[in-house]
Amino acid sequence: MTGLTETLARFIHEKSLRDLPEGAVEKAKRVIADTLAVILAGAGSELAGPLLRYAALSGENGPSPLFGTSRTCAPEIAALVNGAFGHALDFDDVLSMMPAHPSAVILPALCASLDGEPVSGAKLIEAYALGIEVGGKIGMGITVAHYHRGFHGTGTLGIFSALGALAKLRRLDIGATRTAFGIASSMASGLQRNFGTMTKPLHTGWAARSALAAVRLAACGYTAAPDALEAKAGFFAAYGGEHSDPAVTAASLGKPWVLVDPGIALKKFPCCYASHRGMDGVLALKRRHPFSAGDVEKLTCFMPPGGMRALIYPRPVTGLEGKFSLEYALAAGLIDGSYGLWTFTDEAVQRPQVAAMLARVLAQEDPRCIGSDPLFESRSPGSRGFVEVELVLKNGTRDAVRIDHPPGHPSRELSWDDIHAKFMDCAAHARLGADRARRAFDLVRTLEKLDDIAKMLELLR
Repeated sequence: MTGLTETLARFIHEKSLRDLPEGAVEKAKRVIADTLAVILAGAGSELAGPLLRYAALSGENGPSPLFGTSRTCAPEIAALVNGAFGHALDFDDVLSMMPAHPSAVILPALCASLDGEPVSGAKLIEAYALGIEVGGKIGMGITVAHYHRGFHGTGTLGIFSALGALAKLRRLDIGATRTAFGIASSMASGLQRNFGTMTKPLHTGWAARSALAAVRLAACGYTAAPDALEAKAGFFAAYGGEHSDPAVTAASLGKPWVLVDPGIALKKFPCCYASHRGMDGVLALKRRHPFSAGDVEKLTCFMPPGGMRALIYPRPVTGLEGKFSLEYALAAGLIDGSYGLWTFTDEAVQRPQVAAMLARVLAQEDPRCIGSDPLFESRSPGSRGFVEVELVLKNGTRDAVRIDHPPGHPSRELSWDDIHAKFMDCAAHARLGADRARRAFDLVRTLEKLDDIAKMLELLR
């Protein structure tokens, strides 16, 4: 029987844009637009300074752009920096079946690999789709047990998404692709303990850089185990759990394609996805009952078991910690009535009124929030079951709202208008001119017709 590593290499080699199901290209373009937006926003984040200093220390000059800046550098450094930018604000996409944020790994790796060669928009979409399929199905096969062990799938699985995309774009043969998987399997890394610090987005950049390095090494004749994913001492055995099964990954490739089922979620709010249903609940209650922060007696958010695993800062003191604090996100919504990039800054988190509101906010897991979800045990903590938000006002008003899926979930897709607004907001955060941002966005809308993506990427600097 052909092993998983070989099966993946053959799948990438044989499949093309023609094999994608109806609607997949349009969905891919939405995610690509969203991902380029959040990379720009990362260039205006607090981790940009340290990253750019690190890039300068590397001394590796080159042609690859660092988006949201005027700088260029060597391809692998560009993949690292742009990848970390993409996850800097925790505003990038979510693929719950991994669970991970794969696109901010894939696109920086692809954009850093161009080597001055013209690449059409159609080829970019094709490579992106193959990368999403590979990473998503590896996530399915290794199961959520991988996440429960403390790994951050964006780093540990996203590397394979980027590798699959690069292998397709660079037209690696089956043997070199198989070798690249072997090399990458020894580079996969990322621990959840670093959530709420700059190292979480570094997982994304490191995965993008490592995927590019693995592909380049394989193309140069470097060797690796041909069965590194499925072997007894391989990736699935070391990183998986009791029910992890490489055969599940192999059998599910393209059946159906990840882009259309289950689809990719885009974030409406710039913070940990596990908070989004509770935040959406607060906004729904604000629409029902126009109240001020002083009117609130108590707000309780009931989460499904395991739903607060990544939300590890009940009393955050920095903006980064606030992104992983359900209590803060709820309190901020009660105070402000909306969420934006400013919500998760140090200044916003440290407001005196936030501390006062936190005393009236409770978040807890509740077994009844499992509901009737038949896939509860296999879903990621931020996607399973449902969330209920209960409000009590000082005037005696009581109300509750149940949220099954947050805005941006494949069942509640962001519109192109929503994505455009997010794109422009993110571009402004990086101080990119509005005209350049609009022109870049327009090119993504018709990406499959673009003869050379360099025209689009140049506008992002």
